[in-house]
Amino acid sequence: MARDTTDSRPIEGMDELVDYLAAGNKPREQWRIGTEHEKFPFYVDGHAPVPYGGDRGIRALLEGMQGMLGWDPIIDEGNIIGLVEPTGQGAISLEPGGQFELSGAPVETVHQTCREGNAHLAQVREIAEPLGIRFLGLGGSPKWTLAETPRMPKSRYDIMTNYMPKVGTKGLDMMYRSCTIQVNLDFSSEADMRRKMQVSLKLQPLSTALFASSPFTDGRPNGFQSWRGDIWRDTDNQRSGVLPFCFSPEFGFADYVEWALDVPMYFAIREGRYHDLTHVTFRQFMDGALRNELPDGLPNMGDWANHLSTLFPDVRLKRFLEMRGADGGPWRRICALPAFWVGLLYDDEALDAAEALTRHWTYEDVVAMREAVPEQGLSALLDNRSLRDIAREVLAISRRGLANRARLNKDGYDETSFLSPLDEVVARGTTSAEDMVNAFHMRWGGSIEPIFQEYAY
Repeated sequence: MARDTTDSRPIEGMDELVDYLAAGNKPREQWRIGTEHEKFPFYVDGHAPVPYGGDRGIRALLEGMQGMLGWDPIIDEGNIIGLVEPTGQGAISLEPGGQFELSGAPVETVHQTCREGNAHLAQVREIAEPLGIRFLGLGGSPKWTLAETPRMPKSRYDIMTNYMPKVGTKGLDMMYRSCTIQVNLDFSSEADMRRKMQVSLKLQPLSTALFASSPFTDGRPNGFQSWRGDIWRDTDNQRSGVLPFCFSPEFGFADYVEWALDVPMYFAIREGRYHDLTHVTFRQFMDGALRNELPDGLPNMGDWANHLSTLFPDVRLKRFLEMRGADGGPWRRICALPAFWVGLLYDDEALDAAEALTRHWTYEDVVAMREAVPEQGLSALLDNRSLRDIAREVLAISRRGLANRARLNKDGYDETSFLSPLDEVVARGTTSAEDMVNAFHMRWGGSIEPIFQEYAY
């Protein structure tokens, strides 16, 4: 999230919180695709991480992008920490370790979101190359220790950095040493949201396996195909993971609100200052727990929007649904991730088929897959079937959905071609992570350094 929300309207009761989510309901013709992708900046000379300050740092990169694009700067205590397109059509932001993120504009087709991503990479390369900076497309930082990783001057991250070690063992790795590709998708009603939430929660471990690309830590193989997937197994589990209540046939907006109310907060913003509120839940905030601690003492709608942005389930509900299971990766994956989910969720025939395929999968089944995938990838089993076999069926459904959409580019091609990188993974039977580890032991001669050529933008 590039910019935290400021909205001083007071909250009168629970109904307003439910209505906030329900306001995301949109007719099909207004459904859009918003793709987010993160990447690790590094110096070409020596492959060191890029700090915030200095003539060749992240700040200089952001200032160069601002000059090129003319976007509005996002300032936090005097520091530029992001950029936002003036009409809200996209943003650039920083993750805690300097991961450079594009939050794409809401567009109608995968063709458009892919062109946007390619344009962004070309633009950022134009600014970065004179600074001696390139970017790495992986799910986890392969070389730098946590101590070596820079920290960005962003107030919410200071609060999170202090809090994470209290609620899990891997939260700092999540913040500072992981990258993802995500897509944000719309729903038409509470019932449509329910179907999409349930199908996508069940298939999120498969997404993690297909996109697994984080097999190295501190310069050596770490034993995982998705180290990022492992990190999320112990990162503040009160606010992350698979949500069991979402599997209910009656699941709706109010259920998500009830859960969110009892998750500890991170912060509230008053007069431009971030207040650490990790000691209270949002429900306690509403009940007046901060009357003597915070200016004005009671929550507003901006606090609610910001709180929703600090929840990390595998599929996050805001006024849209965020698919959060995939590792970051090479540029082709930036297009493949939205294509995969759009094909499954934006066509009625495909959604029916995906729902039928996953109908008998229980919460326990999904949790077991989520536990197995970081080490096993596509070899993980469900009902004695490998995820590789299941992936073939799911990709066929997604392809059918994209074909049914029949959104053509200027050359007359539909969106199905964007699934090719995933078809290759399934046909090969090995994930990108497995290919990297094989290269490390064979072609790379036990050195991590070639990854900065082969997987760089």
